[in-house]
Amino acid sequence: MSGHLRRPPEDMACMKLGVKSEAFHREGQTWVCTTGLPSDIIVQVGEMSFHLHKFPLLSKSGLLEQLIEECSVEEGSPCALQLHGVPGGAKAFELVTKFCYGVKIELTALNVVILRCAAEYLRMTEEYEQGNLIAQTEIFLIEVFGSWRDSIIALETCEEVTPYVEELHIVSRCIDSLATKACSDPKLFTRPMSGGSDIKKPTGTVSWNGIAAESKPQSPGENWWYEDTSFLSLPLYKRLIQAVESKGMSPECIAASLIAYARKYLPLMNRLSSFNDANHANSGTNISDEDQRALLEEIVGLLPNKKGVTSSKFLLRLLRTAMILHASQSCRENLEKRVGAQLDQAVLIDLLIPNMGYSVETLYDIDCIQRILDHFMLVNQPYPSSSPCIIEEGQLMSGTDSLTPITMVASLVDGYLAEVGPDVNLKLPKFQALAAVIPEYARPLDDGIYHAIDVFLKAHPWLTDAEKELLCRLMNCNKLSLEASTHAAQNERLPLRVIVQVLFFEQLRLRTSISGWLFVDNLENSQLPSGNLGIPSKNEGSNQVDPAQLERAVGFDYEVRDRVLELQKECSVMKKELQKLVKNKRSWSILPIRLRFRKKVDPCCPKEPKASDRMTPASCFSGQQNHVNGEVPHSPAKPKA
Repeated sequence: MSGHLRRPPEDMACMKLGVKSEAFHREGQTWVCTTGLPSDIIVQVGEMSFHLHKFPLLSKSGLLEQLIEECSVEEGSPCALQLHGVPGGAKAFELVTKFCYGVKIELTALNVVILRCAAEYLRMTEEYEQGNLIAQTEIFLIEVFGSWRDSIIALETCEEVTPYVEELHIVSRCIDSLATKACSDPKLFTRPMSGGSDIKKPTGTVSWNGIAAESKPQSPGENWWYEDTSFLSLPLYKRLIQAVESKGMSPECIAASLIAYARKYLPLMNRLSSFNDANHANSGTNISDEDQRALLEEIVGLLPNKKGVTSSKFLLRLLRTAMILHASQSCRENLEKRVGAQLDQAVLIDLLIPNMGYSVETLYDIDCIQRILDHFMLVNQPYPSSSPCIIEEGQLMSGTDSLTPITMVASLVDGYLAEVGPDVNLKLPKFQALAAVIPEYARPLDDGIYHAIDVFLKAHPWLTDAEKELLCRLMNCNKLSLEASTHAAQNERLPLRVIVQVLFFEQLRLRTSISGWLFVDNLENSQLPSGNLGIPSKNEGSNQVDPAQLERAVGFDYEVRDRVLELQKECSVMKKELQKLVKNKRSWSILPIRLRFRKKVDPCCPKEPKASDRMTPASCFSGQQNHVNGEVPHSPAKPKA
């Protein structure tokens, strides 16, 4: 990939040499001097022939003087020389001959580098004449390096004479000039060339009280130099980025410039994720896949290592493009580690990377996300966290760790699992391995992982009961919200043990809420001035009750009654759902015996259960947990008659 020269600006720097008028004219592939004297030397440069005179050439060029002396020809025959190695070819030699004859020429940023190299090749030093071409071009190069736009143009022309510009240190001097200006205030020197990055001129006037005033020009931002440098070829651009980095430019600016450069020459970076991108890697551009691959690998190597400087969105798109272009393994590993270090900043849509492997098993590259997640957990080491058995839903929703990186990644992974879950080719071990990387404390609520499990079960109905129970161990039924618990209790795809566990925790949570409310209610009643149960106190010195206090007490009483009724209804609904589950599934007939459920009795004539049949919440919880783990609680042995 090479840079593309743009049309030079009209106010480009210029240096005029010579005073004579034009003395040459072209006839096909031949340049002829029109001074009237017959030519005595013919110089062949490429396909172009120059019919010239010996004296103007040997008086300024050491190489031509040497070649003319070595040329042996018959008397009266012109000397013929071959100069196919002149830097810049026939175009540069034409300007050199005009300089030798004193004809007017103009030095610009477009030709000064080529003429400097050609003058060095022809040895046009001060030994032959004061103010020779080498000296004149060096003087003008200093002026060029003082301008941003002229330096950019001159640097682009360096590719035409690559070996010579390196020997003369023109490239290094030009890059150093550009790097210094990029790290400085752009208002201190000539503004950039590109119209999109120029300092904006006043576009109108502001009228106040009939007096017109010019509007103030807007100051350029930190990205003013991105567009101009994007026209440079990759080798030159790479050296410029290394130069600005060595001069202390911020990593944010460097990363932004690299992003702009990559988006310009990697068309896949501007597309959304698509399974068809692999077959159209170089569509819409004339850059070959090999050049795009080399460019991508160089861009990855130039990205700053500081975390968060480059967005996760850009890194993931680079990774996807690297897979399409079959970039090197080290390049992809570098990108995966960069993404893993800041995975909490990613969004779900960017994680859906199509599988580009030769043996495609799944639609999306699950293994790549697994490696990224493993690296994230390696950087963010998990810490032990103790969680109570019963957690209030309000506490889960307003947890202190709701915005920590690992919590955000947990939500991201749950969403990713829900997206890839419908893939019938996704195996259970891969699903489990990806979900199990997230520690339990990272999820304030398990609604996300429950949704992912439900999606996976729906797409894989052939799973055995043992596999379903193994899958459901990824979630904690005690950390489901009320909405998720209601859905899970009616979900026929879940194993029976999981449904019972959900119902048990909901009932236990309900009891805990009621106990907490009663404790608070008794505490408030004990602190009333009257010392009675919610009776409003009388005003001092009066037998009348304060109306405001009476109104608050009555309102509180109604609120308490409504809450108790609501809790009783929820408990009744849960019991009815459990009874329906036991009736509908015959294979679960042993469940009431294991859980010691009483037979249904007439609500109008309730019987007092025996003391041996009563079951405390702790014993119920213990028995249920043993049942989930595959252990059957032993029934008490009947006494022998």
